[in-house]
Amino acid sequence: MTSPLDHEAFLMTRQLKFDLTTRPALGREDFYVSPANAVALAMLDSWRDWPNRKLVLKGARGSGKTHLAHVWAEMAGARIIRAVDLPEANVGELAQAPLCIEDAEGAAGNPDAEAHMFHLHNLVLAEGHALLLTTTLEPAHWALDLPDLKSRVQGTQVVSLNPPDDELLGAVLGKLFSDRQISPNPDVIPYLVRHAPRSFDAARRIVGTLDDMALGLGKPMSREMARRAVLSLRDFDE
Repeated sequence: MTSPLDHEAFLMTRQLKFDLTTRPALGREDFYVSPANAVALAMLDSWRDWPNRKLVLKGARGSGKTHLAHVWAEMAGARIIRAVDLPEANVGELAQAPLCIEDAEGAAGNPDAEAHMFHLHNLVLAEGHALLLTTTLEPAHWALDLPDLKSRVQGTQVVSLNPPDDELLGAVLGKLFSDRQISPNPDVIPYLVRHAPRSFDAARRIVGTLDDMALGLGKPMSREMARRAVLSLRDFDE
């Protein structure tokens, strides 16, 4: 039976590990290019040629939108803000440089956020800068209430990050493990590429589950653990 002291030590170790290992690497050198994301990356590289100097980057959760937003911000000297934080933003200050609004669909239904996004859209472009919006949804599905903002967003070119192929899924899994400072057994990632659900979000959830398993058992991360993590995810989704 686990003593209270052992349990407390486990929680302290887990918290320390969490604090130290949940900062993902977001540099250009950390972004793995495959056919699933090459078009999107090329569009960001050519940001000076965007139609009307604006672009919507669409992709599923965990597909690399935030990573690419930081890559672009480094290239363009841009600032990044989340849509949910727009009501507290200084519009005039943000409009003085290229800007990325992350999870832009999150402004929908919030009058202050929509108004700030509308004014930022106009001011950033009027100042001659570029505007990048990231989202999980097609702009037509954002449910915006402000008609002028809706028309401007829906008139913006969209580039999509596609679901991962085997090559990209393996690289994403490797990065997720690396971000957590985990070195799984060599057969773990190949097993997950073959058997895990084909989505970025599933990869993130499985790596988190495996991290907890390995820490709880005090054993190296094995293929058997990977099998159990995949099964647990399928059971949960059902």
